[in-house]
Amino acid sequence: MEQTKQNGNIIAIITMIFLFGMIAFVTNLAAPIGVIWKQQPGIEGSNALGMMGNMMNFLAYLFMGIPAGKLLLKIGYKKTALTAIAIGFFGVFIQYLSGIVGVGSQIAGLPTNFYVYLLGAFVAGFSVCMLNTVVNPMLTLLGGGGKKGNQYVQIGGTFNSLMGTLTPMLVGALIGSVTKDTQIADVNMVLFIAMAVFICAFIILGFIPIVDPQEHTSVVYEKSPWAFRHFVLGVISIFVYVGIEVGIPGTLNFFLSDPDPTKGAGMDPSTAATIAGFVAGTYWFLMLIGRFVSSFISSKVSSKAQLACTTGVAILFILIAILSPVSNTVSMPVFTGSGFGVAQVPLTALMLVLCGLCTSVMWGSIFNLAVEGLGKYTALASGIFMMMVVGGGILPLLQNFIADKAGYMVSYVLPLICLAYLCFYALVGSKNVNKDIKVD
Repeated sequence: MEQTKQNGNIIAIITMIFLFGMIAFVTNLAAPIGVIWKQQPGIEGSNALGMMGNMMNFLAYLFMGIPAGKLLLKIGYKKTALTAIAIGFFGVFIQYLSGIVGVGSQIAGLPTNFYVYLLGAFVAGFSVCMLNTVVNPMLTLLGGGGKKGNQYVQIGGTFNSLMGTLTPMLVGALIGSVTKDTQIADVNMVLFIAMAVFICAFIILGFIPIVDPQEHTSVVYEKSPWAFRHFVLGVISIFVYVGIEVGIPGTLNFFLSDPDPTKGAGMDPSTAATIAGFVAGTYWFLMLIGRFVSSFISSKVSSKAQLACTTGVAILFILIAILSPVSNTVSMPVFTGSGFGVAQVPLTALMLVLCGLCTSVMWGSIFNLAVEGLGKYTALASGIFMMMVVGGGILPLLQNFIADKAGYMVSYVLPLICLAYLCFYALVGSKNVNKDIKVD
């Protein structure tokens, strides 16, 4: 009996890790595709509008976070995941339709098909929100919470980062140089792959037996997760963290793709988008490395120590990035469109890419700290937690609005402030001061 349970747990863990990867694949389509929309007539180079797909993707979390948590309690982990996968397929399909419907026409000065794309990004956002609501608490609970639970989340995060690495690289390689003549239909192959992955995932998951790690139907809730101070501060932390995680590489992609030397990196327009996608993908690759390493040390090093250390180092990297002149360049391995080689990129880009090592462990650390000691309130807390992932849409949008008005590097003051808050949470705010609340 014990061996059967253990095998079931292993299957469940592998499945959740795979779903973690799907989350990154869908989410990371937004920034590189935004490079195309940014050049379309009516949008005319606006970084803020180029980031709107990302905004719509994360805005869905605000609406779906709590309902996803309730759905988890009502129908369980497996059915919630299957529902999420089905919704994700239709979200990507609508994005595909944006290359067909309304092409060449405008509404309120913006391309008609841009609105279709935003709708697709919003629907896809419902999917990734629901998937996040499933995989995070399940991996934490399967690990028994604490350091082991964080270790499982970090392992899932490693696969998440792998998909996050490949997505902008793949899109960048497919679109090559971006001009006003580049169309969203030019990345149809990526969207076809995404839809195929959703179909396969739905079929495979349908045959995999997954037992919920704990029963929720008869639980009585005397309080709510909001009664826990460290959870409330953790909700704010996840809001700013996701904004940091998405804003750093997303804005970097725009910065390197911008051929105007007075605003962007001023690289060769014929290869700028491809190189930018690869450099941004390197950020996610370093997140993969960080999460892979963390999966080995998280059972020994506390989430508090990991979060405090990484926020401090990230603050240093961003300060160097902001203060470094664009003329200071370094060599980085990239895909140039015709093959792999070495390109000269601003030192600023390298510093921002290195932040991926730091952000790699933050999600798991924050989630683990925020739900520590919540017991039966964990599933409800996860829904609330997911709602605040909307920060990944709001903060990058605000950052790119600042970039439009004051410049790319000035915009990085925003993630700098957010990192300072996360450092506070690690050192002070994560302490559970509500241990008297019954959680059994």
